[in-house]
Amino acid sequence: MTTMGIDAGVLSDDDLVRELRQLHATRSETFFHGSDDALATHTSRTDELETEYLRRHPEREIDPMRLREGARQRS
Repeated sequence: MTTMGIDAGVLSDDDLVRELRQLHATRSETFFHGSDDALATHTSRTDELETEYLRRHPEREIDPMRLREGARQRS
């Protein structure tokens, strides 16, 4: 499946993050109310952008509270 938009590999870091934030903000609306094609495109584009972000930032900051031990501390 092809996605719409600029190839993730050529986006600047700022543009990549902006695109990811926009997709994450619209995910629920697309999931609950979008057509099958819209959902497939949204999923594909999200995967493309997230894969590119992880490629660029393999050592991204991990919030310790988002790990299993952090969840145990919250309980």
